[in-house]
Amino acid sequence: QVQLVESGGGLVQAGGSLRLSCVVSGTIRGVVQMGWYRQTPGNQRELVASLTKDDSPTYADSVKGRATISRDNAGDTMYLQMSSLKPADTGVYSCTARDFFQRIYWGQGTQVTVSS
Repeated sequence: QVQLVESGGGLVQAGGSLRLSCVVSGTIRGVVQMGWYRQTPGNQRELVASLTKDDSPTYADSVKGRATISRDNAGDTMYLQMSSLKPADTGVYSCTARDFFQRIYWGQGTQVTVSS
């Protein structure tokens, strides 16, 4: 059974930084993309950052220059490093993995709250 488990969220002051982690357990065959989504208190969902199987990153304009997505060599853990945090970065951050068959696996999410 595939599970994605996020950690690293919490309460951070504006201007601060944090690193989110996503541990993947189980086997996902043919992963083509992994990513981080953010759901805001207004229930808007945004793809914040994504990483192809060739480790090519893509970032939303809202976090470009402030976020770095990466994963470890084994591909079991993915990270999202964010700096210069803003209150607008507040939301539930969920990691995802998409396979060759376009199935998307989701984690349960971790809350990030940025105080002004």
